[in-house]
Amino acid sequence: MSVWDEKRAEIEKHEFMMGVERGRLAVALDLLTDSLILVGQHGVYCPSSRNPSKPALDLQAILDGLQGAKSLIQSVMDDLRAKREAARES
Repeated sequence: MSVWDEKRAEIEKHEFMMGVERGRLAVALDLLTDSLILVGQHGVYCPSSRNPSKPALDLQAILDGLQGAKSLIQSVMDDLRAKREAARES
C-alpha cells in the first residue's frame, strides 16, 4: 500500500490546514519522526558492541540520515512560511 493510500486522511487534513506543499511536508515530517522513534527504540535493544551506551553503527547512520532529512524538510517549511508572510505584507 502506498503512502497516498495509507495516509490519505492525514494528507488531506494537513493540505487543507496548511496548503498543498506545506501539508505534504508536514505529513513527511511526521513519518520521519515516527521512524526516528522506532529506530531509537531498536537502538536500545541493539547496542554497539564497541560502545554499549550507543546504538549499533548501522542504526547511528540511519538516525543521522533521518535527522538530516527532517532538518531539510523543516527548513523548506520555514522558507515557505516566510515567503507566504512576505507576500501578505506586500
